[in-house]
Amino acid sequence: MTHTARRIGRSLAFVLPVVMVLSGTLAVTSVPWAAHNSESRVLAASAQDVSKRAGKRTPQDVLRDRLLLELRAKDPGVALTDLQRSVEARPSLARHCMSIARALGRAAVEQYGPTRAHRFSRPVCDTSFASGVAQFS
Repeated sequence: MTHTARRIGRSLAFVLPVVMVLSGTLAVTSVPWAAHNSESRVLAASAQDVSKRAGKRTPQDVLRDRLLLELRAKDPGVALTDLQRSVEARPSLARHCMSIARALGRAAVEQYGPTRAHRFSRPVCDTSFASGVAQFS
């Protein structure tokens, strides 16, 4: 009897902190004051003059586009692994890691739906992928 209770206690001691951290992160990202207004981004994007020639693309834009294509072709787990490797290889991309991971989360919700997209969450870029999934769910 005590052996079974000890095993259950050990399992809970391991799983409970992980569940609490993830649920706390997702709860904070889903409150109304944490959401960004998507209408202002749509208006700002449509207000640009598209007749001008596009400038040189930044490395973070190239990386984000490549990872989004990879997410659609394979799965979000592969894209997140490549994001982590790219940031480790080029530390200058670290400050853009969170926005790229959030974009991957949004694309995962669009392709897989919110429930299935959450399954791919990893602690890449301070759980920004999970934040993106929660924000766009």
